Amino acid sequence: MSQKNTREIARQKRKRRIRKKLFGTEQRPRLSVFRSAKHIYAQLVVDTTGSTILAASTLSPEIRDEIGHLKKSDAAKKVGEWIGRKATEKNIRRVIFDRNGFLYHGRVKELADGARESGLEF
Repeated sequence: MSQKNTREIARQKRKRRIRKKLFGTEQRPRLSVFRSAKHIYAQLVVDTTGSTILAASTLSPEIRDEIGHLKKSDAAKKVGEWIGRKATEKNIRRVIFDRNGFLYHGRVKELADGARESGLEF
């Protein structure tokens, strides 16, 4: 088994362990984060209905112009700020942060900090 496979298996195990405890509702949706090698994705999910309220990523046209040629961690912070700003416009102040099995440092932490700075509480 290669290192990438064992690393991904470990992340999936962490994800299952975390998701047993997290559940997004209408009043408090789940802010789910996915990190790939180049991009970062965030979405607000209501688990009771299985719907996504908001979604943002470094590929989103609204954010792509702001990001330009920033570092990946700075781009993640911009994504967090954008999703926090849009959530507060929809009167969503409190969310449950789902790091999706990723360790809470680097780009995941920057996205969370950006969302907190723009008004979300978690």
